[in-house]
Amino acid sequence: MSLVDNYLAGLRKALPAEQLDELQPAHGASAADIQRLAERYPLCPDSLLELLGHIDGTHYRDYPAGKVLVLVLGSDVFEYPYYLSSVDQILEESVDYTRSIAQIYAGYLDTEPDLVGPGIDVSLGMHERLCFSHCMNNGGTSRLYIDFNPAAGGKVGQVVRYLHDPDSYKVIAPSFDQYLQQLIDDDYAFVFEDGDY
Repeated sequence: MSLVDNYLAGLRKALPAEQLDELQPAHGASAADIQRLAERYPLCPDSLLELLGHIDGTHYRDYPAGKVLVLVLGSDVFEYPYYLSSVDQILEESVDYTRSIAQIYAGYLDTEPDLVGPGIDVSLGMHERLCFSHCMNNGGTSRLYIDFNPAAGGKVGQVVRYLHDPDSYKVIAPSFDQYLQQLIDDDYAFVFEDGDY
């Protein structure tokens, strides 16, 4: 069983019955869509491509059998679970968000030492990072990225969490595989019963 198969099996056990039912219409991305994503991000981890091959997004994602809106990922901020973005949503984000952290926070980087954690290149356009997830309030509070161009001390493929108010960027896993394994090891702590959000 692959890491992704293991992750999805555990997720289906962890999700409340109602959320599991809401996930039923989901299907995997097409081979052509997976190829488009791999061409845009050549270093995209195989495990993310495999995950999208099972479920092509859970964030207001319209499938032929119905809309899917299910929180299937987490981070180090447990009160904010996350949706999985579809291939189309990932590629749209790669066009829309091109400014760097340095441009977004011009004049604040020197006065806010906790804004950016080690291993993150503030000069890199955000579109060069693969945004694979938005949090429960549609990304306004938090997003998750795979970072292929780290600063010194970082690792290619590290997972970066953006958190809003107070804003911060932090590496939460050295790879997407390790990120999924952390969620498994934490026993899917981001899953709440309906009404607990």
